Amino acid sequence: MHTFHLPCGECTITLEDMKLQLGLPVDGSALTGSVQSADWGAICYDFLGVIPDNIYGGWIEMVWLRDTFSEPENDSTEVERIRYVNAYILEMIGGYLMSNLSRNLVHLWWLLKLVDFRAADKFS
Repeated sequence: MHTFHLPCGECTITLEDMKLQLGLPVDGSALTGSVQSADWGAICYDFLGVIPDNIYGGWIEMVWLRDTFSEPENDSTEVERIRYVNAYILEMIGGYLMSNLSRNLVHLWWLLKLVDFRAADKFS
């Protein structure tokens, strides 16, 4: 949690703020789990279609995501669009929602939660 010190007092971001500003559910199933060692290259290839040169224990660089996945062309295939969406969601999670302190790495674990898009909107 972040607390902002204002001239009139303190302000803290709440779950209700997240719900109102980002449209995220806050009363569904909690998104939990542990990060175990896995073949992160294979997971990355399955969801994104490419493997970065550097994977740091499941962490990849945000700049690689931005450079590798530019906006898809109008004539892109459905598979290319799905991979772009996976990369975009991963960038949103790593850059804004669950960022590390430097905001330059994101964990591939989040890709595993995108297996079923129909279930993904039920997570809090």
